Amino acid sequence: MPERWTRAVLRFRVPVLLCWLVVLAVGIVASLRLTPLLSNTFSVPGTDSDRARVILARDFGERPDGVFTVIFRVRRPSDRALRARLERRLAAAARTVPTGHATKLQAGGGVLYGDVDTTLDLQHAKGYTIALRHALRGSPVALVTGQPAIQHDLEPILSSDLRRGEAIALPIALAVLVAVFGLSLVVLIPFVFAACTITGTLAAVYAAAHAFTMVSYVTNLVELIGLGLAVDYSLLVVYRFREELMHKEVSTDDAVVRTMATAGRAVMVSGATVAIGLALLLFVPVPFMRSLGVGGFLVPLASLVAAATLQPALLSVFGRRGAHRVPVAAFLRSRFGLRLPVLPGTIDVDSGFWARLARAIMRRPVAFLAGGAALLVAAAVPAFALQVTPGSISALPGHPESVRGLTLLRDNVGAGALTPTEVVVDAGAPGRVRTKPVHAAVQRLSDLIFHDPEAYVTATGPGAPYVDPSGRYARVIVAGRHEYGDEASQAFVRRLRGTLVPRARFPAGVRVYAGGAPPQGVDYLSRSYGWFPWLVLGALVLTYLVLMRAFRSLVLPLKAVLLNLLSVAAVYGLLVVVFRWGVGADVLGLYRVPQIEGWIPIFLFAMLFGLSMDYEVFLVTRMRESWDHVHDNARAVAHGLERTGRIVTAAAVIMVAAFSGFVTGRVAGLQEFGVGLSLAVLVDATVVRACLVPALMAILDRYNWWLPARIARIARVQGSKA
Repeated sequence: MPERWTRAVLRFRVPVLLCWLVVLAVGIVASLRLTPLLSNTFSVPGTDSDRARVILARDFGERPDGVFTVIFRVRRPSDRALRARLERRLAAAARTVPTGHATKLQAGGGVLYGDVDTTLDLQHAKGYTIALRHALRGSPVALVTGQPAIQHDLEPILSSDLRRGEAIALPIALAVLVAVFGLSLVVLIPFVFAACTITGTLAAVYAAAHAFTMVSYVTNLVELIGLGLAVDYSLLVVYRFREELMHKEVSTDDAVVRTMATAGRAVMVSGATVAIGLALLLFVPVPFMRSLGVGGFLVPLASLVAAATLQPALLSVFGRRGAHRVPVAAFLRSRFGLRLPVLPGTIDVDSGFWARLARAIMRRPVAFLAGGAALLVAAAVPAFALQVTPGSISALPGHPESVRGLTLLRDNVGAGALTPTEVVVDAGAPGRVRTKPVHAAVQRLSDLIFHDPEAYVTATGPGAPYVDPSGRYARVIVAGRHEYGDEASQAFVRRLRGTLVPRARFPAGVRVYAGGAPPQGVDYLSRSYGWFPWLVLGALVLTYLVLMRAFRSLVLPLKAVLLNLLSVAAVYGLLVVVFRWGVGADVLGLYRVPQIEGWIPIFLFAMLFGLSMDYEVFLVTRMRESWDHVHDNARAVAHGLERTGRIVTAAAVIMVAAFSGFVTGRVAGLQEFGVGLSLAVLVDATVVRACLVPALMAILDRYNWWLPARIARIARVQGSKA
């Protein structure tokens, strides 16, 4: 960071700290009001499923993601008097929901079930779950499910999982920081940094949630990712600050300036790469992905602002006295007479282990490179078996009422009953849907769907609720045998659009749209992964350019990009091994699923491609500093690994502890995300940074630092033609 900026922050340290105190207070208030504004929706504007959604809401008075399903468990579903009584009860309860109206009850197995249709979107419909449940009290017991009810019941689970994750992450982070810094006040700096950046991000998310839909996961993502990034960045800076203070002739402010010019600069570059990857999600034309991108992008952005302002101010306030270290072992021995053994390989050891590792790699770089690369390639191979799903309702905790209702409906009727496919026929003009050619085509389509192996129930008719009052639109409702995200449901949607609709031979001018959850899920995956290659390309190019300026080299950024691609592929493969093949899943209490949730590979790539640069930047920056002094590649690589090995290990432990908050949760998607992040950090801090990076740099030798003068002038960096 520029010295002028750091000294300006130090000069106005009190106003800077007061501003962040205001951010902290505003963020706390905003976080308490955020949850009601969140919801998960997979609608994709401009697709057939979205056109069907608009028609259903406007002309049929219902919106699929705002429909409640009510299930009554009864002994005699054929009892007409009982059915009539329950229909009146359902109709009365439906009036508690704005625009709500009840459908006729259907029988299946030992249950009667019906819908409360609304024109509300998911975000607003979920708020009426409790009122609907109160209105339905009585005998027999009614279970309320459907997407709004599931969303409502999911929120306290996410909140509880978040608290549990923090209860795991915070003590581990504190223990690691004490192990690194001893008993000193600077241990508090990472937590103050984390609190300010997390609350600042939540305040920004709260403002964004008023403009567009934000996913329910965003609070968990912001708090746990924010905790990992903030503590990680602050740890690296504080560690360098302690090193600078070892020079007794240096004043506190001068030590802060030197720290921010070295470790602070590395943190800014690292945060920029994380922000770049997540910012690219904003260009994906899928609301769910964009909202994830907004939440994720704001985390490193807040960390960058805090690193440039709050961090130097805190270092100055704590100063030399706050950085004074009392070793834990010495403290316990002096106060309590306890003697703790120092275990080899822990972060309390000196740099001897890393010096020996560096010398071993310098002697046999090819062997270390081949061994590390073989491990990553072996881990990446299962990625060819990766399959994705738009979501899985069944992969939820079983105790909420909405999930119990879903299970009851699935066991008695079918997994697709809750999220049917709704085929909307637009005849083009009022009354035309009742003409003989159009009506005959609708019947042909219904018959074709009825004979499809995935269709469990097919319903259509000449009047309401299958034809709108204007007579322009008709619909065919199809309950499948599998839930909406299953591969069989996705295959049915593709058959419906590609084969069944053309075979129905609709007259000219008639348009057919496949809507409902299964087609919406197919459109969501198709649009998201259609843009994924562009996201990958953008991340590669922008990250390369940022690292070229940071490392002042053409070769090192290319090496970093290629190793990152390999490590991301390895994480994809390990996700298949854990969640699809079930290796270790039972031990860790994880779901076993046939498909990974569709947002996971995309968001993981965007997150990991920046996050993997974290230790790369810190490690190579120290190597670059040494190279600038001695111009000896072997000494520079060994020195960088020796000086950063311990602190990178400590940072990785804290990052994994933060991400374990996702792993211990009860939602499959967040478990997959947490395992992916944790494995990525472990792979990055061990195989990649401690083995592959120094081995490859030892082989490349002086070419590591190659930067032609012409390119250096264009990029406005001072390079060397080493």
